[in-house]
Amino acid sequence: MPTPLKFRGKIIMRTLSRLLLVGLFVSLAGTAMADVAPSGEPDVTIRQDGDRTIQEYRVNGFLYAIKVIPKGGKPYFLVRADGSDGNFVRSDQPDMLIPAWEIFSW
Repeated sequence: MPTPLKFRGKIIMRTLSRLLLVGLFVSLAGTAMADVAPSGEPDVTIRQDGDRTIQEYRVNGFLYAIKVIPKGGKPYFLVRADGSDGNFVRSDQPDMLIPAWEIFSW
């Protein structure tokens, strides 16, 4: 039969572990709510530039992507390279080729 001190210690530990678990769930829920993207679709501006159509994608006035549709070619996207104002690169032709070798699998 456990002594009253051991019994009280088990109750305190059980309560403490449950409180910590509830605190973890609450903090994760708060973090998940903070990561939610702003509601709404991006603003798309479509314009003609010579023989190609250009679609500019903006969120809250921030230009993050440009889709170029040539009249006789395959469409491609330009995306921000480093977060600067005017430095865009083609998303289908990266400057740095990253090897994708499979070294180990099971």
